[in-house]
Amino acid sequence: MDRTLIVIPVFNEEATLARVLTEVRRTAPDADVLVVDDGSTDRSPEILAARRDIRMIRHEENRGYGQSLITGFEDAIARDDHVVVTIDCDDQHEPRRIPAFRNAVTRADIVSGSRYLDPSVPGDPPPPDRWQLNQEITALIRAVTGYAITDSWCGFKAYRVEGLRKLALTEPSYGMPLQVWVQGAFHGLTVNELPVARIYKNPNRRLLPEAPRTRGRALAARAAAAAQVCTVCTVCTVYLTLKLCRLCRLCRLCRLQL
Repeated sequence: MDRTLIVIPVFNEEATLARVLTEVRRTAPDADVLVVDDGSTDRSPEILAARRDIRMIRHEENRGYGQSLITGFEDAIARDDHVVVTIDCDDQHEPRRIPAFRNAVTRADIVSGSRYLDPSVPGDPPPPDRWQLNQEITALIRAVTGYAITDSWCGFKAYRVEGLRKLALTEPSYGMPLQVWVQGAFHGLTVNELPVARIYKNPNRRLLPEAPRTRGRALAARAAAAAQVCTVCTVCTVYLTLKLCRLCRLCRLCRLQL
């Protein structure tokens, strides 16, 4: 089987960390496991230091979820791994599904988990605000990239490292997956989805405060307009005149092309 690196971003996950690591190790005993500790201030560093069956890279200060994944991707590229699987450590992803992702990525450059692909998969009902925002952004990504995805923000994914080498990821926050979609489409990477369970450990948590949510919807409208003059297949200088700073920061295509 292809040499696989499992990347687990961690920030203050002491309650679930040991259990998730044990399940990952049991499910994928032949894979290398890298935990990227994003400046945890709880007991997570102590738990990780006691493990001899994983590797750890620690950010001395919190740099963001996206940057944690980028750190893992850079490690896989440097070590010349073949496959990266990313899985979160908050009990919302099932490690037992890792073999399915490893198998599916032999047929695509990116395999992305989807909580909404197959309604028959049992799971928790999605919190309304998260469902609405996810679907709005996913519709935008479909329109701009042509990818027939149903869940743009699931962190459970598998990547071919040869595809990751083509990307120039820079977004340190939760927006990084959107950068993956846009740049992946530009470089012709293929994408498949796998259904995963909907697990919401804290359904009352809001995804974003109201002000950023409102700005996000405005961004989606502007981005849809921008797609008329700048797509991932045809970068147009007119794009540079549009007030789409946030989308530019996620996309980076103008900088890559011009």
